[in-house]
Amino acid sequence: VTVSVLYWVLDSSAAEMVDCCSFTFLLCLGVAYLVQRYGIPLAQGVAGSVMRWHERVNAPVISVDKPRLDFTEIPAEKEPLNPRSSGKPDEIQCFTKGTYRRMGTVKAMNKAEVKAAIDKARVAQEKWAKSSFAERRRLLFALMEFVLKEHETICKTSAIECGKTMLDGTLGEILTTLEKLSWTCHYGEAALQEEVREVGLVSFHKRASVSYLPLGVVSAIVSWNYPFHNIIGPMISALFAGNAFVGKVSEWSCYYASWYQEIVRDGLRRLGYSPDLVTFVTGFAEAGEAIVELSDKVTFIGSPQVGKLVMRKASETLTPVVLELGGKDPAVVCDDADLKQLIPVVMRGTFQNCGQNCVGLERVVAHKGIHDTLVERLRPLVAGLSQGPACEGDTKDCGAMTMGAAAIEKIDKLVQDAVKRGAKCLVGGKRQSATSPFYPPTMLVDVTVDMEIAQEEVFGPILVIFKAKDDDDAARIVNTCPYGLGASVFSADPKRAHALGRKLRTGMLNVNDFGINYLCQSLPFGGVKISGFDRFAGIEGLRGNCLVRSETQDRIPGVKTEVPPAMQYPVTANSFKFSMLLCRVLYAPITGMIGAIVGLITFKK
Repeated sequence: VTVSVLYWVLDSSAAEMVDCCSFTFLLCLGVAYLVQRYGIPLAQGVAGSVMRWHERVNAPVISVDKPRLDFTEIPAEKEPLNPRSSGKPDEIQCFTKGTYRRMGTVKAMNKAEVKAAIDKARVAQEKWAKSSFAERRRLLFALMEFVLKEHETICKTSAIECGKTMLDGTLGEILTTLEKLSWTCHYGEAALQEEVREVGLVSFHKRASVSYLPLGVVSAIVSWNYPFHNIIGPMISALFAGNAFVGKVSEWSCYYASWYQEIVRDGLRRLGYSPDLVTFVTGFAEAGEAIVELSDKVTFIGSPQVGKLVMRKASETLTPVVLELGGKDPAVVCDDADLKQLIPVVMRGTFQNCGQNCVGLERVVAHKGIHDTLVERLRPLVAGLSQGPACEGDTKDCGAMTMGAAAIEKIDKLVQDAVKRGAKCLVGGKRQSATSPFYPPTMLVDVTVDMEIAQEEVFGPILVIFKAKDDDDAARIVNTCPYGLGASVFSADPKRAHALGRKLRTGMLNVNDFGINYLCQSLPFGGVKISGFDRFAGIEGLRGNCLVRSETQDRIPGVKTEVPPAMQYPVTANSFKFSMLLCRVLYAPITGMIGAIVGLITFKK
């Protein structure tokens, strides 16, 4: 209207006025669409960010005493220690990894004690299930601030108890935990909102939806390689979904479990919730069996052998389980790969935490055209890696093997078997002594799929290199392995990399990268074959902590489901004919539909 008046005042022609009005109308329509399409989500995003900021600054401040971190005055044992070295069945011997210093003992909980913890958790969960997402975020933000503040302390606990370096602690304990906390705070609520689903013609009068409700007590039995993140990670998802959490830590890394537990419980107390909502269990097999028997859902992270035992126990009560059973991740290096970018990734993927990673890079499958150059560049880097007791502050590239002599014996056996079968050991490959907790960084080439080291998870600092003829041969080498957790493909051609990746039988794939998918917390984590099944992390993992419930309700006032007279009891001779006509009306093509409609109109009960 304003434009029309202006044109009239300026004595413009009618045609010009119509053209300008039409243009202005379309412009306004376009602006309105952009505001509706992008402006509202943008406004919601800004509002959400402001709300999250408000929740974060108003989160409680967690305050707990620091744990003991110095054990150097305790004499180092000459013989290797293990969790049963205390000699008492109800105690777990804890010791520094890399120096064998006795740190003290931890209670090995029995079934009755685990049951008591789960019973208390169920009571506490009743109130927590009614909490708002905003309240749950306040707890997670409090944990995030604590992790940032106590970054160094947490890394030291992991270095002492696992033998990893402080840098490995940052990457595996801190960065991963912070990213999971951040993603859950910013996107978790959206993932758990009720979803309205489409309905068909037969149920057009209904509103169909899916709700994600708390399960009750969700548990996890986790491995020892990342003692902080492995227990905190599944707890984050369980709590945000409204559940209680009872998790069992490994007997190989349980000394600081009570401190980790107190961090969470302090946050719960400050928010007015029972600390019984979260318990970190310490114990042996009896404690793990009790958790599987008494929980509403269990995530297990460990070996395929123990995973089978967990499944067997879970079958007695039909407890749902998520199994993450390790991997033997390959990196396929195509002949056009960027070696400058690739080599640091391969080194980090192989030797991070001394190779003790479920997504550790255990196989490098290099095309024959690039194989020799790759080996030539990697060899001096592997030879230059330093190793020592990171648990006492040494700045080294690699730390100790957490399980000590037992793990080293297995690793050395695999290396020696490969050499006997024709592989060449270019670096390392010799254990220091029968009691040493260290295995040197090792590099093997000319490895073939018939060797044990090509089929079994090593979980150690071994760089294993295969030579492939072409893409199909590389896929064959990868797929002969019984594990199928993750994989990487390196190529300058994205289409080629994706095409090759499609041939690999794994649960996860990274193109021109390794392991980055775990830092994309919107993605599910898990594998196939003996690497396990189901997923944790991401939207799917968060929803896996829920009772996924389908719901329907009337959506049109006054319109309800009524059973047609011809389909009511008692049935008649024509009831079946009526049902046939009804199906054709709903699902037949137009010609059949018209005939069926006529049939229904003329139908006689």
